[in-house]
Amino acid sequence: MKKMMLLGALLVCTAAVGYAQESRQDVSASAYGVFDSKVHGPGGVTEQGTSAIGFLGSYRYSVTPRSALELNYSFLQNSHRYGNPSFNIGTDNVPIYVHARQQEISGAYVYSRNYKRYNPFLEVGVGGILFSPIQDFGTQVQSLKRNTNIGALFGGGLAYEISPSFDIRAEYRGFLLKAPDFGASGGIFKTNRYEVLSMPAIGIAYHF
Repeated sequence: MKKMMLLGALLVCTAAVGYAQESRQDVSASAYGVFDSKVHGPGGVTEQGTSAIGFLGSYRYSVTPRSALELNYSFLQNSHRYGNPSFNIGTDNVPIYVHARQQEISGAYVYSRNYKRYNPFLEVGVGGILFSPIQDFGTQVQSLKRNTNIGALFGGGLAYEISPSFDIRAEYRGFLLKAPDFGASGGIFKTNRYEVLSMPAIGIAYHF
């Protein structure tokens, strides 16, 4: 009986050590694009961000074999086109441009499955996107302010294992948030509408 108990304890310890040695963390670096549809607000106010390519960095910690927590940071630069016929802005198909930096800080829950080398996953979370105006020749309005817009992150993708330590990761990410107005005086850029930023990404992840 004692031998059986000792053997059972040994097996439990061996399994625990093996689980502790499994890769439970990963970091990834990806290129991602942003695609934005035109937002129509009251009074004919319109807003649309131009398409651009940026950098996305992520850290994941596996809580269970199928569940993980993720932190994200992304960065890119693009321009936002505005029109407001009430203030004679953007009329005759000539919009006003605001050149801006876009930074994302978000956290998400990730659910994944394993099919040999293929690992599809879904994610949902919350975060904020910082829209910071750049006062250069690409910005046609002065005295603008940074917007920090809180929203919801959702998406899914597929990771393909190329080695025990590395995988290629492709995903679609969507971010639901209020369209930025950069605090323009008189609310000339305010749409009071929500939009979905489409942000597909592809990159490589390292597991450790």
